[in-house]
Amino acid sequence: QMRLVESGGGSVQAGGSLRLSCEVSGSTYRTYSLGWFRQPPGKEREGVAAIDRDGSTSFADYVKGRFTMSKDSSSNTFYLQMDSLSPEDTAVYYCAVGLSSLRPLMNKGEEAVRGMAALLGYWGRGTQVTVSS
Repeated sequence: QMRLVESGGGSVQAGGSLRLSCEVSGSTYRTYSLGWFRQPPGKEREGVAAIDRDGSTSFADYVKGRFTMSKDSSSNTFYLQMDSLSPEDTAVYYCAVGLSSLRPLMNKGEEAVRGMAALLGYWGRGTQVTVSS
């Protein structure tokens, strides 16, 4: 059973930075795609960033140029570096794993939400990010 544990959330002021971590354990797959998703208060979950099985990365338009993603294969830990944060980035951030490309999920709306249900098999419990103005 795969287990994903997020950490690194917290409270920052607008313009600040945070680095989230997602530690993956118990995987029976040699490779997998991992994505970061977030759920703002009162809104649906939306895509943020992903690394696919081939190592390619993709980002939602609303975080491009501000967020980067990396991984440490030796520790099965994935990172989301978030810079130039704004209050609109306030959300619970989750990491999740799937076997298909997660690029189509780097968006918001009903289609992305349906895709998450279809493509993602394992989720972490989330970490809160709060950005104050």
